[in-house]
Amino acid sequence: MDIIKKAMLDALEKSLGIVTTATKIVGISRQAHYNWLIDDQEYKQAVNDIQDIVLDFAESKLHKQIDGGDTTATIFFLKTKGKKRGYIERTEIELQQSRLPEWLANAEPKL
Repeated sequence: MDIIKKAMLDALEKSLGIVTTATKIVGISRQAHYNWLIDDQEYKQAVNDIQDIVLDFAESKLHKQIDGGDTTATIFFLKTKGKKRGYIERTEIELQQSRLPEWLANAEPKL
């Protein structure tokens, strides 16, 4: 892997995966980065690894908010990670009629 690609990977890590910021640091176009993703599997894998690191970082921040008693962070975590334990937000629609509403009965079937 050439030196410019390595510099781009370092810049992506420092910018937490923000492509525009990283390309400005390195002095290349965004298109060059996206071309490398298509043409260079080693580069693509390194970018994916950085994205995983950024996600881990964000999750650690979320856990700190939960530890600090942030109710919103706790609810968000349970809605996204606790689905298999029943923490799912659903909308239930209860029909009071024995027939379909007119807008639904007249709807064209989609194929």
